[in-house]
Amino acid sequence: MRSSPGSRSTRTTSTAALRANFAPQGPRSLDRGLLAASRIRRVCATVAMGLVLLYVLIDVVLQFLPPHYCVISDAESNLAVGPFGWVMNLNFLARALMSGCVVVAVALTAPASRLRRVGSVLLAIGGLCSAALVFFPADVNLPGEFGMTPRTTVGLVHVVFATSGFLVVIAAMTLLTLWIGRRRLVMGFFVVALAGLGLLTVSLIVLPQVVGLTERLCLVGILGWTFALCLELRRLGLQRLDGTKAAVRSRW
Repeated sequence: MRSSPGSRSTRTTSTAALRANFAPQGPRSLDRGLLAASRIRRVCATVAMGLVLLYVLIDVVLQFLPPHYCVISDAESNLAVGPFGWVMNLNFLARALMSGCVVVAVALTAPASRLRRVGSVLLAIGGLCSAALVFFPADVNLPGEFGMTPRTTVGLVHVVFATSGFLVVIAAMTLLTLWIGRRRLVMGFFVVALAGLGLLTVSLIVLPQVVGLTERLCLVGILGWTFALCLELRRLGLQRLDGTKAAVRSRW
């Protein structure tokens, strides 16, 4: 029994549809994937840059509010202790979110490498350390005390997370700075962060009266580096770090 022309046409259409569904993705589909990845990277980098500016603004404003901690001698974490401490806690969470945005933006940037993978993981850990500070407030120094000497278990945990966060982030910055190459602004803030960390270490041992100042210098380097890195990532578009057009979506 012969099949009707209509049934043959239906089978032909169904077969063509199946072939289209299982056919390899062409250049247009690949370009759409690259455009989507580039768009997400730009959004994450932009959000991270905004969070950097917000973090600095909140830090500055809190310095003028009670209990009026000293920029030179008091650690930044002390801002989370007092009537407006909840604002600083939100700032710690914002710093964690900022780190997450940078990790996503970096992950969507080719080429993939071990430097990028390890640096991203370390940066994510640094963000988690920042978030942990919300739950473990610092021990504020008594009159006449200087440095970062905890008196309680909670204060000790705070110092552990704060110190670990600084060291892990500096390690992540080292790897990601090597990964992104010679970018003047990125390198400049990286040097500031390293100098700040060195001076902070020395001040803790020799001159604890300036711990607050050296810690903030290190923070300026870290936040400035984050802003500069994200600025570079936003400028890339569909380009790789080596200047060529990305051929495939970047992988971890």
